[in-house]
Amino acid sequence: MIQIQPEVKRVEELRQLLQQASYAYYVLDAPIMEDAVYDQLYRELQQMETQYPELIAPDSPTQRVGERPATQFTSVRHNIPLYSLENAFNVDELRVWEQRWRRQAPTVASVEYVCELKIDGSAIALTYQNGILVRGATRGDGVMGEDITQNVRTIRSIPLRLNLAGLENLEKIEVRGEAFLPLEVFKQINEERQKAGEQLFANPRNAAAGTLRQLDSRIVARRRLDFFAYTLHIPGMDDASISNTQWEALELLQKMGFRVNPNHKLCGSLPEVAEYYKYWDTERLNLPYMTDGVVVKLNLFKLQEQLGFTQKFPRWAVALKYPAEEAPTRVENIAVNVGRTGALTPLAEMRPVQLAGTTVSRATLHNSDRIAQLDIRIGDTVIVRKAGEIIPEVVRVLQELRPSDTEPFVMPTHCPVCGQLVVRESGEAVTRCVNASCAAILKGSIEHWVSRDALDIKGVGEKLVHQLVDKGSVHSVADLYELTKEKLCELERMGEKSAQKLVDAIAQSKNQPWSRVLYGLGIRHVGSVNAQLLTQKYFTVEQLTAAKQSDIEGIYGIGAEIAQSVYQWFRIDANQTLIERLRVAGLQFAAAEETTISDGNQKLAGKTFVVTGTLPTLKRDEAKALIQKAGGKVTDSVSKKTDYLVVGEDAGSKLEKAQALGIIQLNEAQLLEILES
Repeated sequence: MIQIQPEVKRVEELRQLLQQASYAYYVLDAPIMEDAVYDQLYRELQQMETQYPELIAPDSPTQRVGERPATQFTSVRHNIPLYSLENAFNVDELRVWEQRWRRQAPTVASVEYVCELKIDGSAIALTYQNGILVRGATRGDGVMGEDITQNVRTIRSIPLRLNLAGLENLEKIEVRGEAFLPLEVFKQINEERQKAGEQLFANPRNAAAGTLRQLDSRIVARRRLDFFAYTLHIPGMDDASISNTQWEALELLQKMGFRVNPNHKLCGSLPEVAEYYKYWDTERLNLPYMTDGVVVKLNLFKLQEQLGFTQKFPRWAVALKYPAEEAPTRVENIAVNVGRTGALTPLAEMRPVQLAGTTVSRATLHNSDRIAQLDIRIGDTVIVRKAGEIIPEVVRVLQELRPSDTEPFVMPTHCPVCGQLVVRESGEAVTRCVNASCAAILKGSIEHWVSRDALDIKGVGEKLVHQLVDKGSVHSVADLYELTKEKLCELERMGEKSAQKLVDAIAQSKNQPWSRVLYGLGIRHVGSVNAQLLTQKYFTVEQLTAAKQSDIEGIYGIGAEIAQSVYQWFRIDANQTLIERLRVAGLQFAAAEETTISDGNQKLAGKTFVVTGTLPTLKRDEAKALIQKAGGKVTDSVSKKTDYLVVGEDAGSKLEKAQALGIIQLNEAQLLEILES
């Protein structure tokens, strides 16, 4: 029997996956993997073909630019090819790119770079004749695209007529840019699709691409695509006759009536580019749209013209991407954890993979329903991502790579920690251990109590909590306040100074306000914001204990599920015993006078706010905290009950709705003026 070499098999696997993805994306308009995953698999294939050149084949995805566009729309030839950009995945690769273009232009001394955020949307080409929009087209394969003019016309940020004051002699203009879906709009679309029983879009990028290729332009209009312009071409004319640089071209695009991303920057050196890249690595999470990297362009058009293009890419530009937010890896085991509420959470233990700048080896599988939906098994190759940029989770299984000897995974019938029978209540997706003495539940409760948003006890981490529980030093959160320096010194690697710091930190937590104490108690469904709402209504634990379920449910922002959970928690004798022990220890179970709504300093009491867009100096959470401190309520959606909308840049649909409802709008300065007056 002929043995197939592992590298040959892997190259064939990669080609098959990439070809399937390319066909699904370009022809069927049904993407099966994220750009970051495609990039990673593509680079792996490139590296293997470089290492084993005898394996290169004419039909390899590395040997062609792209696929033909689908036939539902009229195919059109781009007047100027829409080249894709070469990718760099770190600053070292950026330096290699600079060294490469400098070899093509050795006499160039100092240069300027224009840095623009790489919007995660869909590239389109716009053609204007005598200032009037006459054609919009998809990128396609860069040479041939699809005519989507009717759909493009529905995008309000794309002008139908240009402002050509002083440039009336420009007969034809080509503009390139990115159509995208704001995150808020994307969320609304998926909610609507879920209600209608339709398949959800995986991300805003796929949603934008799918929207642009809708045959019914009325659907496109409803989805409220947005657009940023980034390239200006004048066919038949030297671009330098209109503007000498990319920076000037962006300014000209704005004058013509286009939206240009306000976060672009002119950099005088590569280190400045690296600083810009590093800054947006975290700040991009606060933007109202998705971005997956930074586009770096040489500013001077004459230098761009001198460098020209390769077969696939311009030599004068590069896409400096952020670490992959999704990546393929292999499941080596499926473990089951028990949390503070007794919930059994299955976890995929995987071959380590780099994801969003960190090494990931475990990812949540949520519950048995999710496992069944994924049909995930030990040995599977899966796509993993970071949900909300923080928690790794498995997105899907690549079943075409599944080994033949795998078996379906079955959730345990007994708690893996205490051995007690687990239960799954009717209507719930979660399987739970209901043994109140289970060590896993106790550890989770203490970890929640000491967490930053609760009592914020610094120095009490997961390892210390496990030691305290395993040694029998702590049986509830109340026991923390009976720990002494001597008891702590009995623990492994615990010196007197460290022990004293922990005792002091635990004592300091007694000053935390009533809202944090309520959140720290770990009542199901009660988050930090809900805890604040509850303590604004019930100033003492006695008031909350005596409250009727219907009264709790009547609080704005507190639903029936939360109200029932709170009401039932305070009916349990063991919980009342815990409260009494914590009260004796010195914890706060009443609101300070200055935080009650009856205080005259509560300027915004009774007013409801919504914060949208990027504010000049404040983060959204900071603005919300200031409003809440002054007695105001902050909600996520605009309605007739909203009194004020605090507006920043790129406000999106919330601003439109507020304008339609006649709601008062405030900028950051006006908000601060009200708070300080």
